[in-house]
Amino acid sequence: MNSIVKFTLAFLLTFSFTQSLTAQTPKTTSGNPIFEGWYADPEGVILNKEFWVFPTFSAKYKDQVFLDAFSSKDMVNWTKHPRIIDTSAIKWANKAMWAPSIVKKDNKYFLFFSANDIQSSERKGFGPNNPDKDDKIGGIGIGVASRPEGPYKDYLGKPLINQFYNKAQPIDQYVFQDKDKQYYIIYGGWGRCNITKLNKDFTALVPYENGDLVKEITPKGYVEGPTMFIRKGKYYLMWSEGGWTNGTYKVAYGVSDNIFGPFEKKSTILVADEAVATGAGHHSVINIPNTDDWYIVYHRRPIPNLDRDHRVVCIDRMYFNEDGSIKDVKMTFEGVGKVKLK
Repeated sequence: MNSIVKFTLAFLLTFSFTQSLTAQTPKTTSGNPIFEGWYADPEGVILNKEFWVFPTFSAKYKDQVFLDAFSSKDMVNWTKHPRIIDTSAIKWANKAMWAPSIVKKDNKYFLFFSANDIQSSERKGFGPNNPDKDDKIGGIGIGVASRPEGPYKDYLGKPLINQFYNKAQPIDQYVFQDKDKQYYIIYGGWGRCNITKLNKDFTALVPYENGDLVKEITPKGYVEGPTMFIRKGKYYLMWSEGGWTNGTYKVAYGVSDNIFGPFEKKSTILVADEAVATGAGHHSVINIPNTDDWYIVYHRRPIPNLDRDHRVVCIDRMYFNEDGSIKDVKMTFEGVGKVKLK
């Protein structure tokens, strides 16, 4: 047996042993990204004592015709649930299915999403006095299913919101239940953030006392991607700034005593780190029940970033200072350790 053959056999045996050992070694941290593939805009939630992430499939708009989901019992090992909803179920959607937000209510799962990247007459160059030139087929829709992994069917047969209230594009919706059990949608692109009430069966919006269907709560610096949570009686509104197509994307937040604000910007807490990744944003947060343990679920751009749609989903810890302010988030490659839900 010549030396080349011996070397090749030795290499193959070593590689096989290493692969086998790696496969048998249980993961102790999630790693970042937490699962393979180009994904963005992740909604992280706890459903049925499991962790779930519902992201956007990051691709060209014409290819964004479905949504996948991922589940985990420990935040480290993730299972993919492909095509939980797609345009075969949502007949009015044909592209740009974005930014899902999920709610469990009455033993059903309601998946809110944006679709079609609709444009206003003003943005299309027709001026603000030509509402007939607005795109109307698209906006924020709802899918419904009996399980979080679907399959989801069209709940309304049409968009829930397809108008440009306060010049906000109807995208990037986050569905939030307040202390009084009222459900709200917080949403908006193009630098505008709106909040509106949902009726009890999620079939329509509920007007405020003055007759308006939506209220604007845009904080300074807001671009898109809102999310909200309550901690120690305070409302935290978080959002993304910068450009989603590049490394300037980042996360900021404000705090208020009221769900309607005002939310003055406190700081940016998640920004590019040239040693790790750039373009970190459009996130959500997970709080472990009955604890003050918080996690931020977000997307970021690997270095080097070779394409507009090369975005990956990551999880890192999020900590608070004594005064309730949020500490700067440190992006990692390790991700987070195992978390068991009681």
